[in-house]
Amino acid sequence: MSYRILLAGAAGAIGKRLTPLLRAAGHYVAGTTRTEAGADILGALGAEPVKVDVFDAEGLLHAVAAARPDIVIHQLTDLPPGLDPARMASATSGNARIRDEGTRNLVKAAIAAGARRLIAQSIAWVYAPGLKPHAEDDPLDAGAEGSRAISVGGIIALENWTLKSPPLAGIVLRYGRFYGPGTGADAPTGPLPLHVDAAAYAALLALDRGDSGIFNIAEPNGEVATEKARQQLGWRADFRLPD
Repeated sequence: MSYRILLAGAAGAIGKRLTPLLRAAGHYVAGTTRTEAGADILGALGAEPVKVDVFDAEGLLHAVAAARPDIVIHQLTDLPPGLDPARMASATSGNARIRDEGTRNLVKAAIAAGARRLIAQSIAWVYAPGLKPHAEDDPLDAGAEGSRAISVGGIIALENWTLKSPPLAGIVLRYGRFYGPGTGADAPTGPLPLHVDAAAYAALLALDRGDSGIFNIAEPNGEVATEKARQQLGWRADFRLPD
């Protein structure tokens, strides 16, 4: 079955790998971006560019309504180009704002437009200390301090908006740490590795597989369990786009 999809953050690292997958599967893709350069990239990938800022709630409402999506995919972040490690710390607050305020605006626009499913990008390294590997129902680190508290707070808000906004069926993908094209890393650099193509593949599968809920998405590791994604979504960590 083909769907009308609103891909928020389509010009980001995952969005640029996910858009061709969605188009190859026969789906219509309206991709959001804030810049003309992003719009050019999306047009070349076969998406309908939608220039809008997620913090402009009224503009977003109209943009999503015009796209008439069956499904909304939330890949929005506020991260530096290439995930530059030297600039990641300063992006913490902006990223948390997108995860809370931006997700709230996107959820409201999706519901108003009649979308039935929301697939959202989260992260897999915010679990509270405890027995590993962490399963999806383990608690998040709500007692964190400092910059980690800002990140965890943003993630908790994002996941609550995604999972507790009926009539939307929400799916949260807790991604590992990206490597591959557009991420600034050609190979895994630490725990919880995840190739950006495999991350995009999880979002593609979640269009019509898996119950509403949370899925850890990472290569085999000792930090988080990934059996649920493999069993319910049919996800594979070794998936790669053709060269």
